[in-house]
Amino acid sequence: MSNPISSTTAAKAPKLRRIALMGSRAVGKSSMVIQFVENVFVDSYFPTIERAFTKPLTFHGQEYEVEIIDTAGQDEFSIFNGKHALDMHGYVLVYSVTSKLSFDMISVIRDKILNFTGTDWVPIVIVGNKADLQNQRQVTKEEGEELAARWKCLACETSAKTNHNIGRTFEMMIAEIEKSTDIPEDKKGECTIL
Repeated sequence: MSNPISSTTAAKAPKLRRIALMGSRAVGKSSMVIQFVENVFVDSYFPTIERAFTKPLTFHGQEYEVEIIDTAGQDEFSIFNGKHALDMHGYVLVYSVTSKLSFDMISVIRDKILNFTGTDWVPIVIVGNKADLQNQRQVTKEEGEELAARWKCLACETSAKTNHNIGRTFEMMIAEIEKSTDIPEDKKGECTIL
C-alpha cells in the first residue's frame, strides 16, 4: 500500500518559521510588520503588548509560512520573556537610526537571548529602521554593519514609511535561519554516539 502523501507533495509543504521582532519602544517594529504583512504604513504609535502575524513567503524556491511575533518594546530593566528565546527560529533586532540609545539596547537584548538559550549564536538580523529620517540620524550605517560583523549576522537599514528593505529584512532572516538549520547532504542520516 502506497503512502497517500507523495514525496513531491511533502517536499513542497511550507516550512513554518517563527521570528521575533525585538527592540526598544517606538523604533517602528509594529510599522515594519504591518508594512510587510498588509502593505500599509501605520504612522500612529500605540505601545504594543504583543501580536502575532502570519504571511506566506517564497525564498529560493521554497515556500515558508512566516509567523512574526511583534513584541512589546524592551528596555534593559524589562523582564525577558522566555518563550521568545525557546520558541523562535530567529530574531530581528530593530533600532531606530535616529536613536543611539535604541542601538545600544539591541546588544542588551541579544545578551539576554544568548543567556536564556545557553548558546553563543542564534540567527539574528540587525535592522536600523527609520532610514528615511536622514536629518535626525544618530547611528551611521557603518556602525550597524560593524556590529553585524562582530556578531556574524546580517544587517540592513529600512524605512517602514517608504517600504524600503522591509521584505528584504524577512528574506535575510529566513536565510540566516536556514543557514543554521542546513545539514550537509553527506551528513544526513549519520548518527554520532558520544
